[in-house]
Amino acid sequence: MQIQARQSYSRQTPRKLRLVANTVKKLPLEQAIRQLAVIERKSTLVIMKVMKQAIANAINNHHLQFSDLVLKDIHVTEGPRYRRYQAVSRGRAHEIIKRTSHVTVTLVTKDEVKPAPAKTKVAAANKESK
Repeated sequence: MQIQARQSYSRQTPRKLRLVANTVKKLPLEQAIRQLAVIERKSTLVIMKVMKQAIANAINNHHLQFSDLVLKDIHVTEGPRYRRYQAVSRGRAHEIIKRTSHVTVTLVTKDEVKPAPAKTKVAAANKESK
């Protein structure tokens, strides 16, 4: 079962959010939460809130246990851009682009996660001989 939580129109640039999302994307869920707690960036708050909301959705709506959940993916996509103008000399204006982003956290249950195929000694030996 897949459980999703989404934060739309977050007033942070997608690049800054992706820096944090990519660091915790491949970690186990409990370790990802611990890692987010120690990273000193403003974007960790957004990702932490979305992750906690996905966990709450799984526990309250689907009656799953926290220990049964695995972090599948964190997607950060670009939202609409706000265009503002800053007055400068000679009656001109410079454009300021304020970017927004959408964050999606996907959790799955442990029984859906497929383990990676283990390398056998025979397969490794065949690759080396070629």
